[in-house]
Amino acid sequence: MGKYVVLALQIVIALSLAGSLVVQTVILPLLWIDLEGEVLWGRIALITIAALWILGLQVCAVCIWRLLAMVRRGSVFSPAAFRWVDVIIGAIAFDAVVTFALAVLLAIGPTAPGVVALVCGASLVTAGVALLVVVMRRLLQQAMDRETEARTLRSELDEVI
Repeated sequence: MGKYVVLALQIVIALSLAGSLVVQTVILPLLWIDLEGEVLWGRIALITIAALWILGLQVCAVCIWRLLAMVRRGSVFSPAAFRWVDVIIGAIAFDAVVTFALAVLLAIGPTAPGVVALVCGASLVTAGVALLVVVMRRLLQQAMDRETEARTLRSELDEVI
């Protein structure tokens, strides 16, 4: 991966993290104030779900940043990368569950069924992204296995020559 691509992605991640911190520290408290006329448990649930969902995205961003650092060092094809990929999978799955929890809470109230279905669909798509990362993890494992196999074959070939 090119140096400029890694740098561009790191800039995007840094801006996203900064934006998410603004949302957590400014927008969510303002949303709490805007929802003043709503039932207290609903306000608490909505703000908590939003904060948890953002937290899941922040965890993914930090893990991707760490993987990019490994790419820059040329060490992404190592067992240490799996820790970061596994955390990404967990964070995305967590966000899928949080999104589904929002759908359940919306279904309890007077929300239109179509909105509940859309939020359920968003939860399903988010879970699909987690499964996609599971597939990508398996591809990383296969690449590492091929690299080990190639190293072994080169060593055996060197002995024969």
